[in-house]
Amino acid sequence: MTPPLSAFATLVLVFELGCVAAGLVLLWRHGLSPAARAEPPRLRAWDAPWPGFLTFAASVLLGTFLIAALAGLAARQAGLAGHAATIANGAGAQLGMLLGVFLHHRVLAPAAGHPRAPAGMLLRSGVAVFLAALPPLLLTAQLWEFALRAAGLPTARQDLIRILTEIESPILLAAMVILAVLIAPLTEELVFRGGVFRYLRTRWPRWAALLLPSVFFAALHVNWSTLEGLSSALPLVVLAVFFSLAYERTGHLGTAVVAHACFNLNTLLVLFAGLGP
Repeated sequence: MTPPLSAFATLVLVFELGCVAAGLVLLWRHGLSPAARAEPPRLRAWDAPWPGFLTFAASVLLGTFLIAALAGLAARQAGLAGHAATIANGAGAQLGMLLGVFLHHRVLAPAAGHPRAPAGMLLRSGVAVFLAALPPLLLTAQLWEFALRAAGLPTARQDLIRILTEIESPILLAAMVILAVLIAPLTEELVFRGGVFRYLRTRWPRWAALLLPSVFFAALHVNWSTLEGLSSALPLVVLAVFFSLAYERTGHLGTAVVAHACFNLNTLLVLFAGLGP
């Protein structure tokens, strides 16, 4: 017999159902209705030649591996192990990606930045994108897990999600929350939407420009040696496509960053309520 939900879990469940209902309305109004589909994209093209994009990719990869290696070394010197070492390595990789983006855009190939937008507008549009993505994301997650089970493949959750449920230290938990809600959304949107997608959207077929960075984004969240996180792969592809569409529609990367942060925050809320991965 399934035990009754706690009061907090019940509140979160009601909140999630409300988010899904709101998401269905927003999905139609801003994504599927004829008026929404007729709205022109506002994202400006990235006119950098291909060597400039390769420099961007090299800067991101170099920063990721260098800072992650230094973080791992510092963790070993400090005697960290287990989840603490994993979090240190993850933080190093994220900060390294951010450093690589900064190095490219500010030092190697300075260029005009993204147009500024009021913080309130970015917050509203980002929350709307998250809500609109939620219904198709949940449907995809259910169908994908069913397909994995039918194929005999593992459906274990991501490493970092598993770690979140096992952490007992308040300091490590706070570090994970900051990493998931603040650092990762900014870093990954700068790389995958502001970098890869923006470069490809005027050079490749639109479907390929939407799909390729989304597949890369999802692949980074899977442990390919154990297949932990495989159950998140296709849902994350869908989520990343929504982020790219939002960036293309609004022309503001901040919208995708806020939507990404909302998704991660919502995932933490569901986990802490004990409602599953």
